[in-house]
Amino acid sequence: MTVEEMLRSMVDTGKVHHAIMLHEDDGGGAVSIALEFLHHLYNDDNKVLKLIHPDVHFIFPVTAGSLSESYSAEWRELVLSNPYFTEHDLTQALGIEGKAATIAVAEAKALLGAMSLSALEGGYRTALIYLPERMNTESANRLLKLIEEPPAMTQFVMVTHAPEKVLKTISSRCQQIRIVPGERRTSTVAFGEFSALMNALASRDFPAALEAGEAIAALPSRENLKAFCKFAGERIREIFLLQQGLDSLSSADGEISAWASSFSRKFPQAALSDFGRAMSLIERNVNQKILFTDLVDRLYLHL
Repeated sequence: MTVEEMLRSMVDTGKVHHAIMLHEDDGGGAVSIALEFLHHLYNDDNKVLKLIHPDVHFIFPVTAGSLSESYSAEWRELVLSNPYFTEHDLTQALGIEGKAATIAVAEAKALLGAMSLSALEGGYRTALIYLPERMNTESANRLLKLIEEPPAMTQFVMVTHAPEKVLKTISSRCQQIRIVPGERRTSTVAFGEFSALMNALASRDFPAALEAGEAIAALPSRENLKAFCKFAGERIREIFLLQQGLDSLSSADGEISAWASSFSRKFPQAALSDFGRAMSLIERNVNQKILFTDLVDRLYLHL
């Protein structure tokens, strides 16, 4: 079971620990995994994935005298464009490269105030804390009581690179999950949209394929669209390997195997070209809806 599947299972069974700590290597994609978990926790509300849900608060290291909220636009752009961002990427995005960055007591006070209010949408109140090891002692101690005795419908998710540096009284109250180094995970949203498109193509349902294309075009940024095309290209290659009888070189699952049987042998080569073309047009800032409507049309013709 993958980390994502385990987290989804926790939600589905109602056994969600109120404080979860994801331990990643720098650039391991744990923030993206945390967002997928919260997306499911909030009943698949896409405002979570777009980082605009009013009851999800983001805390990360910033310079003295500043609060994370002041950098919300820069944080959102970074997370949406690069799920595998590093600490260095963050400081560059915030414009604080080379400066000392911490999670100070003022941040803890602001978070305590926010978490004491009723949820604006009537569900969970959540804090996603990136690098809790950057909390100074005073800010960590201020948050400790809330983590020890959280009110109902309060969720903490932390992403750390050094759990041994987190205040022990905090880390001991978290369910700790290690993100295996080197595993580049793909958003379940990307897979969902790809699956919808491929199933529509396999069944020769052109209206459904167009609908799937519109859903892809609605992804929140050009970087998301490029990441989707890259992911799609990798899955198309899996289909090609299966069609050539090279199963040992493929890590395809059952659904991809079914597509390999459904599509003609010429489809993978043509589809790779189609997705490559789409990638270049995204770079040229072509209208997304027109681009993906054209892509669906090309894929359908190449079946």
